[in-house]
Amino acid sequence: MSEWVVTLIEQAGYLGIAFLMFLETVFPPIPSELIMSIAGIRSGQGQLSFAWVVVAGTAGAMLGNIFWYLVARALGIQRFRPFIERWGHWLTLSWTDIERAEKWFARHGSFFVFLGRMLPTVRSLVSVPAGLLKMRFKTFVIASTIGTAGWTALLAAAGYKLGENFAEIDDYLGPASTAIIVVLAVAYVFRIFTHRRAFKKRSQMERKD
Repeated sequence: MSEWVVTLIEQAGYLGIAFLMFLETVFPPIPSELIMSIAGIRSGQGQLSFAWVVVAGTAGAMLGNIFWYLVARALGIQRFRPFIERWGHWLTLSWTDIERAEKWFARHGSFFVFLGRMLPTVRSLVSVPAGLLKMRFKTFVIASTIGTAGWTALLAAAGYKLGENFAEIDDYLGPASTAIIVVLAVAYVFRIFTHRRAFKKRSQMERKD
């Protein structure tokens, strides 16, 4: 895959970077770490402008971000209400949780989107809850662009500094990605435990009534 990425960047330049980052956002298995670090290497070699590398990477990623936001917004969370009411206990979700999330998103959604764009693993998923919960498009674009620009600049700068040793980037981001996945898994298990206890308690109270 790295050879294909290198070839496309060398042949198409900034358009190639933008296209690859769009694909990375729509199809997460294509790693942004690889794309932007290689682009950073090329800027370090004087073949590309570092500023335009970041602009191209951010623009391509934002097209993908907006794509998923619009898809999720078109679906809307209401469409999933029957499913959540019937099967939500498996997801540790109730419709009350969704309503709370909508209120929370209205107050803190911009920070959630900004921070999410800076986190490995999570960054590709941020558009979905933002769209489902109908976050304001303008707010989504601004917060998402700032976070995405920060992420692409960080990766490009790493490639610029490390040169052909860009594989070392994974020495730092690999453990970070693993840590995030572990934290999310632990949080989910904890959520299952507390949700089942609350569900059991609520059921007992209903039987007494």
